[in-house]
Amino acid sequence: MKLFCRPLCLEWCACGLLLFGLVLGGCSSSSDRSLASNKPKPPLSLAGPLPEGSTSGNPAANGLHVGETVIVDLTGTVDQIPEHSEPIKEDGTITLPYIGAVQAAGKTTGQLQNEILNLYVPKYYVRLTVTVKSDDRVYYVGGEVKQPGRQLYVGETTVTRAIQSAGDFTDFANRGKVWLVRANGKRIKVNCNKALENPSLDPPVYPGDQIQVPRSFF
Repeated sequence: MKLFCRPLCLEWCACGLLLFGLVLGGCSSSSDRSLASNKPKPPLSLAGPLPEGSTSGNPAANGLHVGETVIVDLTGTVDQIPEHSEPIKEDGTITLPYIGAVQAAGKTTGQLQNEILNLYVPKYYVRLTVTVKSDDRVYYVGGEVKQPGRQLYVGETTVTRAIQSAGDFTDFANRGKVWLVRANGKRIKVNCNKALENPSLDPPVYPGDQIQVPRSFF
């Protein structure tokens, strides 16, 4: 009788240990899942595309542009240096004595000041004060608009918005053939009817640009 009882007991003990192991493993797995679910989620990326027309994160939005006249004043030296005035060339540069071409387009006046100072000091001058300014930042809207004339450039804008700032079209305007003339002479034809439907067809306007709205023949 003892010979049969011992194996049976051993078998029951083995089954019990196996069952205990499965239960313990399940609890551990459940605990791990619970801990994982309580971990804080990583923040959403803020590097995605900005909304249409937004200037945030775009430091060059209000910077200097091709064709815009830049005035550079160098003072604080023994010899008097004449004031330098020059429109920004097609390649985005202005040319200064000794240091040559300096990239100006896309930079603010403050950024350009710092760059010019670093190029002159200490290579050419021990002390120097650099002041950079531009002409009045305006653009012009003429032709068939209700309030033609110059408009103050206060920030990023487009052809259709510039026309709205000039009182909008007259009843005789040719909205499908508006001309944007850059300060450097480049001409761009704009169909404002399509530009209102598709913002990608609405080019930006920069200081010194001109917008001409012709009269419709119909």
